[in-house]
Amino acid sequence: MADSNFVDYVKICCRSGKGGAGSMHFHRDRNTAKGGPDGGDGGRGGHIILRGNTQMWTLLHLKYRKHVIAEPGGNGSSALKHGKDGEDIILDVPLGTVARDAETGEIEFEITEDGEEKIIVPGGRGGLGNHHFKSPTLQTPRFAQPGEPGADLWKILELKVLADIGLVGFPNAGKSTLLSCLSAAKPEIADYPFTTLVPNLGIVAYRDYKSFVMADIPGIIEGASEGKGLGLRFLRHIERNSALLFVIPADSKDIKEEYNILLNELKTFNPELLDKNYLLAISKSDLLDEELKTEIKKDLPDIPYVFISSPTGEGLVELKDKIWQSLQPSV
Repeated sequence: MADSNFVDYVKICCRSGKGGAGSMHFHRDRNTAKGGPDGGDGGRGGHIILRGNTQMWTLLHLKYRKHVIAEPGGNGSSALKHGKDGEDIILDVPLGTVARDAETGEIEFEITEDGEEKIIVPGGRGGLGNHHFKSPTLQTPRFAQPGEPGADLWKILELKVLADIGLVGFPNAGKSTLLSCLSAAKPEIADYPFTTLVPNLGIVAYRDYKSFVMADIPGIIEGASEGKGLGLRFLRHIERNSALLFVIPADSKDIKEEYNILLNELKTFNPELLDKNYLLAISKSDLLDEELKTEIKKDLPDIPYVFISSPTGEGLVELKDKIWQSLQPSV
């Protein structure tokens, strides 16, 4: 996913269709001079619908589509004929897309399954024809309902990347290098912070033709949950991962302290993230000898850990085993 092609946030104006008017009509034919009311109902205005699509990974196709307008419903007519329903507008979106009200910021729903459809803005209801209003005391109702107006609302669509395991760490911790070594993904890699500006996904092959999806989430900094650095823009992607792999380099001043800072940012952003399975990969371990590793082990957080080196391949097989175990607790 190239930087310019990955879009995870769009704001669009959705205008659903107006409902058609009910008909005010009385039955007339060559044998009936004064028949009863037979005005049909108006058609429903078109809905605007989101539909999950597993073949999509970005909201790029909606980036420049600021206005989405559905058709109005047709008017009712004589002989109880129902007006045509307005054609719905269906917007295909990737799984993990969240719809919000742009004014309140409230989450309305999330698309999580392929083919799942949810109405983001409903069309107006069609008006009732005059035949609905006849009664013993009102046999010739000379009125019908107008159709309901459609809604004109701004909506925000946000994408949360869906993966089995998400890489969490400070900038320049070696996450992109690890992803490139374990999968065929080719993220941009350089020796400076914030090389990764969009989430990168890679499929990691495992034993017996099994595989899992790994996501390289752009680096977090202290205060990210308050909007610092890349801030909240990427923390939401972490919510959609089944398990989290903390990547902390071996040359860090204090691995446990760095882990606690990262954990606190996740907790502040969303306390539910604490319920996920955690793993720790100590990257750049080719810089360590056995004596240093022994010393580091004495003060590591109480979660499964692996010493790894992406360039040399050290610990990568063990890491994949631990990741698979975290994703398949029963195995």
